[in-house]
Amino acid sequence: MGTLPLKNSEELKQTNEIKMAIPLLDSIDIQDKNITADALLTQRSLAEYLVTERKAHYFFTVKANQPTLLEDLQIYFQDRKEPDFVLYDPPDHGRIETRKIWTTSDLNSYLDFPHVGQAFLVERESIDKKSGKYSHDFAYCITSRTPEQANPETVLRINRGHWSIEDSCHYIIDWNFDEDRSRIRTGYGPENVSRLRRLAVSLIKSKKVRSVAQKMRRLTMRVRSVFDYLHMTHNSCTRARL
Repeated sequence: MGTLPLKNSEELKQTNEIKMAIPLLDSIDIQDKNITADALLTQRSLAEYLVTERKAHYFFTVKANQPTLLEDLQIYFQDRKEPDFVLYDPPDHGRIETRKIWTTSDLNSYLDFPHVGQAFLVERESIDKKSGKYSHDFAYCITSRTPEQANPETVLRINRGHWSIEDSCHYIIDWNFDEDRSRIRTGYGPENVSRLRRLAVSLIKSKKVRSVAQKMRRLTMRVRSVFDYLHMTHNSCTRARL
């Protein structure tokens, strides 16, 4: 959820994540950039906005909120052959991961979605080196990039980059806020507090710090330091290195 200003008014209205995406992107130069999004934002209106209005490109995940689109992709990739590209990730974070991708432009004119340049399927296998736990999942996706603009290797790396950011954020939240053991469970409390935690992490990351955890420790219980760090007061120490 989020808030947007009402036209010709100082009041705010509450809106959901879908309606927040376009206003947030309005202030950013995204021409020729790749915009990746989870399935929630796989919407025709956002695709039209990105490609037609902003001259950008989308990489969308397709899930059950687009049932016809998902079914079309599942049927097409059901009898897939050898993958178009395979990516082996180094076990830097205690996991051994393999990603495979299949791409096609055969469905471009068939799929009921604007500006499809190609559709693709990503298969990911992961083994935790410590516990030996094995995970296996598939992701059905579409992009406005054509095969000439993005080959299978490029598409897979862009897709991997999206989930690397997601995984990194989840890791920081779990490690620094111990979110999994949070006792906030009533109503919208867990969701609201989780969003505040992510906002805090995003603000710290925006300052190009090396370690989020170290910066959090230095700002803990120092309210004035927090305001100075964010330049939120008239007499903030603009040159302070906190």
